Amino acid sequence: MADTAIFDVDGTLVDTNYQHALAWYRSFLRHDIVLPIWRIHRAIGMGGDQLVASLTSDDVERKHGEALRTAWTEEFDPLIDEVKPFEGAHDLLAEVKRRGFQIVLASSGKGDHVEHFLDLVEARELADAWTTSDDVEASKPAPDLVQTALDRVPGSRGIMIGDSPWDAIAARKAGISTIAVRTGGFSPEELRDAGAVRVFDSLRDLIDGLDDTTLARPEA
Repeated sequence: MADTAIFDVDGTLVDTNYQHALAWYRSFLRHDIVLPIWRIHRAIGMGGDQLVASLTSDDVERKHGEALRTAWTEEFDPLIDEVKPFEGAHDLLAEVKRRGFQIVLASSGKGDHVEHFLDLVEARELADAWTTSDDVEASKPAPDLVQTALDRVPGSRGIMIGDSPWDAIAARKAGISTIAVRTGGFSPEELRDAGAVRVFDSLRDLIDGLDDTTLARPEA
């Protein structure tokens, strides 16, 4: 049971994963590092502080990590107006809130990007709190972001809703379960192997199936 729903933002509520992958691809190209975009996609959901070394090496992170993250921002910013919310994003937040859960939005993204996405989903009036990569020392798959999200509200029993294996891994490390949606482009098997207890194809499917999940009602 849970009293707090922790929602990932990128790839879960807003359709950003492929823009993120393209921005990272272009960022690496600036340093003459050519990576297959499919490999980059498999890492989307990690924070930028984790992604560079994961895709390349600790040596590349030491030499170019900060420059790569700066370049990623420069490449992603022109794409941000293309980002749209997934169908049902606002309705899902509203329904979970109506059922009595606290809502915290937890994103590995930059603060200004998350602020933009909050407006896209019309989430400000529904969220009790939100966190970004600016609030933690290590982003997903480290558990810091999930734990910080829980610390922002009085509740202490959370359930994660995310789209990537990295969401589920971070939640598991923080001691909570994950409900996953396939909006990020990951397979049901990948999501379950990472620890997701349920996998839904879309946000609409999740809304329809809420009664059969931990989000049916908050723990008394």
